[in-house]
Amino acid sequence: EVIMLLMEALKRYQQRFPHEDKKVETFLHFLKQHPNPFDRSLSVWHFTGSAWLINQTKTHVLLTLHKKLNKWLQLGGHADGNSDLHSVALREAHEESGISPLRSLSEEIFDLDIHRIPENSKEPAHLHYDVSFVFQTVDSEIPVLSEESHSLEWVDMMKLESYTQESSMLRMRSKWESFEWEAILFLESSYGWFLL
Repeated sequence: EVIMLLMEALKRYQQRFPHEDKKVETFLHFLKQHPNPFDRSLSVWHFTGSAWLINQTKTHVLLTLHKKLNKWLQLGGHADGNSDLHSVALREAHEESGISPLRSLSEEIFDLDIHRIPENSKEPAHLHYDVSFVFQTVDSEIPVLSEESHSLEWVDMMKLESYTQESSMLRMRSKWESFEWEAILFLESSYGWFLL
C-alpha cells in the first residue's frame, strides 16, 4: 500500500535527519489521523509534493516566482488525492516547467516542510505538509512558463540568497551539498528516467 510505503520513507528520513524528529512525527501523526490527507478538500491542511529540480551539472536549481505567494520557490503543488507523492512531485515539475523527460535521482524523501498558505478568494488559510524529491534535467532544455508562475529561472545555488531567504529553501541547498544526501544517491540501486 502506498501509504505504508510513505510511512516507511518518513521513518527512513527520520533516521537520516534526527534533528527533524518532531517534524517527522507531526507528518506521521497527520498521516494516521486522516482517511485522505492527500485531498485538498481537507481544507485545514493537506499533503503536497514538490521537486528540487537541478540542471545537468548540478549547479543550478529551477525556481518559480509563484503567482499567488509572490515568492521564489521550488516547483510543486497539490496531490489531488494521489498518495504517491513522488509521482505528484514529478507531475508538478513537468507541468510547471514544461521539461520532459526528467531524471529521478532518488525516491527517498529529500525534505519535509510545513508552511502556511494565506487565505485567498477561493480557499481559507491552511497548511501544506510538503514532501520534496530530487529530479534532474536530461539536457539544457529551456523551461516553459506556466499560468501559475510570474517567472521561472535557473538559479545558481551559490546565489540562492539573492532570490530567497526562506529557511526551507536554504535548508534544501544545504542538504543537497551535504554528505548525507550524496550517500543516499550512491546507495540507490538504479536511477529512473520519467517521460510525461
